[in-house]
Amino acid sequence: MKNPGLAAVLSFLICGLGQIYNGQVGKGIALFVAAGISGLLCAVVIGFILLPVVWLYGIYDAYRTAEKVNKGAGENVAG
Repeated sequence: MKNPGLAAVLSFLICGLGQIYNGQVGKGIALFVAAGISGLLCAVVIGFILLPVVWLYGIYDAYRTAEKVNKGAGENVAG
């Protein structure tokens, strides 16, 4: 069982960490890299828009994925 709140908090602290917690290592690393690139793009203004979008998506995705993992785990136990 995965804790959706913990997954969201981990992604809030470090973009992609919630995905890694959920077992989606590739997606977590991709989000971490995307956030890093977005941070660098802040020097040319577009990063100020892109970084919050990537960061908020990471938080939302980590939460939703943990819920899906839990639903799948519940179905496996019941079935």
